[in-house]
Amino acid sequence: MNESYVECLIKRKSSLLNSLLKVIMIVFVVIVLLGGLLFGNMIVLIIAIAIGIGAYYVYPMFDIEYEYLYLDREISIDKIMAKQRRKRVATYDVGKMEILAPENSHELDPYRSRNIKVIDYSSNMDDHKKYLMAYHDETSECLVKFEPNEEMIKCIKQIAPRKVKEY
Repeated sequence: MNESYVECLIKRKSSLLNSLLKVIMIVFVVIVLLGGLLFGNMIVLIIAIAIGIGAYYVYPMFDIEYEYLYLDREISIDKIMAKQRRKRVATYDVGKMEILAPENSHELDPYRSRNIKVIDYSSNMDDHKKYLMAYHDETSECLVKFEPNEEMIKCIKQIAPRKVKEY
């Protein structure tokens, strides 16, 4: 049996909005906490603690990494939040892939003109080479944006050589 295994880990760049939300969240918790302590109001203090606990669970969602895993004709994408929690977000069968090409390739123009939903699993860094995969199964059709490494591209090309475009 010819099984290939490749994994690739990509850290998502934090946007300016995410950084701003982190700061606003921390400042808001501190202000409510200080207000509760200064005025001696227990209800405000309890609300501040509840908001702080909520912020503790929301905060890791701003630190995201994606792990791409290619194993036996299947691409799995996991989302890792704050290097603590892992969640499988998608699994794609290479047999149902229509095309895999660099983001700026003209091979993808027919898919862009149809206004297909784009699912972004990339790092959002301009200097990284991103690929778009046109995927169609029984229930949906989408373009998947991700950043596979050269080894993963090579393995996918061995399975579906006519569907992979490299430039």
